Amino acid sequence: MIMMTGRILYHYNAMAMTDKVEGLNEIAPESFIELNTEDARRLGITDRDMVNVSSRRGKIQARAHVSEKTNPGECWMPFHYVGGANWLTNDALDAISKTPEYKVCTVRVEKMIANDYVPGKQVVYAR
Repeated sequence: MIMMTGRILYHYNAMAMTDKVEGLNEIAPESFIELNTEDARRLGITDRDMVNVSSRRGKIQARAHVSEKTNPGECWMPFHYVGGANWLTNDALDAISKTPEYKVCTVRVEKMIANDYVPGKQVVYAR
């Protein structure tokens, strides 16, 4: 599955300031992954399930948001959260701009077994 990353309205970059605002953390308290309804059904995942998201660079835990916001075969994650989407993407730098290649990568999404979930622990292994 192709994962794209991006911003959400409520947090800025790595959340250095916005994660200290109680109201913002009530609205957007944790990392999540947007999955298309067809993909979620095929994977046995329902809305709000905890899932493992892995790439060849790392594995994290996230809450599934199942909707039609992404196309089949695509998923989306915000990059703001510690232990989030950027652990899965490539940190290779562009030769000219020197910006990391954090925007897209291939991932595997699997429904998490209940006893695998550790609240607050998103990074299972990385790089």
